[in-house]
Amino acid sequence: MFIAQAFKYYHDFWRYLIGSLIVIIASFIGQIPFMIAVFAELGLKKLQSGGVSEKQMMTTLEPNLNLFLLLLSFVFAMAGIVLVIKFLHKQPFKKLTTSRKKVDWKRILFSFTLMAIFVVASTYYDYYTNPESYVINFKPVPFAILCVIAVIMVPIQTSVEEYIFRGYLMQGFGTLAKNRWFPLLLTSLIFGGLHFFNPEVTKLGNIVMIYYIGTGLFLGIITLMDEGMELALGFHAANNLIAALLVTADWTVFQTESILKDISEPSTGLQVVLPVFIIFPIFLIIFAKVYKWKNWKDKLTGEIKEPQPISE
Repeated sequence: MFIAQAFKYYHDFWRYLIGSLIVIIASFIGQIPFMIAVFAELGLKKLQSGGVSEKQMMTTLEPNLNLFLLLLSFVFAMAGIVLVIKFLHKQPFKKLTTSRKKVDWKRILFSFTLMAIFVVASTYYDYYTNPESYVINFKPVPFAILCVIAVIMVPIQTSVEEYIFRGYLMQGFGTLAKNRWFPLLLTSLIFGGLHFFNPEVTKLGNIVMIYYIGTGLFLGIITLMDEGMELALGFHAANNLIAALLVTADWTVFQTESILKDISEPSTGLQVVLPVFIIFPIFLIIFAKVYKWKNWKDKLTGEIKEPQPISE
């Protein structure tokens, strides 16, 4: 139902290609304030000389300002998504979110709470068992500013990613292929692939791509099984928001004025295997029990029939 409902609106695949391009352009426009701020801080000559690394650009500004300007591009991207859905596809935004009569905020809250508890508990456990890996980074005023920025901007960032991959592209590839397995796999691969340039990949190696692709696959599965994005929206928001408030590190994509700073040398292994092969399956079991999921094979790999007749 979630994918099939896109058939009721303008769903020619070229529209999804043009729509994706519009969202990308909107995102680039949203990056201009960040580039202007970095330019003003570093100066033209230093930028033209080519002597500025990506890390320098990402750490030139004060952390809270840096975070706000980086996340601003997602506000522009969200505006692009809304315009594309409304004018290019003539589709109600709710139909990109869920197959239910209305968005189920209880689902979003449940998923958010469940993931938030896990992130807090796992962070506390790691801090308690490996205190030498952390230093206290807490500063009251910068942290308070971080809270305001993060609570407003991080859910926008995570929602944009969900609307693009588990919403827009899931429906686009689904109406193209007329099955569920193709959009599930392709959106997961694209989602993971776009994280390839994250500093975490440079630091940990390509093996960490298993985590990113696995995360995309997990979010895609809960979207298809639940016939809507609510669980994915809550899960993704909690993961990024709580992590941004609790822990930062010099090698992560965002450096924040968080409570703790991880000073350990990161390594692959459990960081990759544990979430993808143990934690995510546990979450799937919980969601399946709570929401009584059935027909897994059909919902994840089955065909999608285009309803007839269709009037556009």
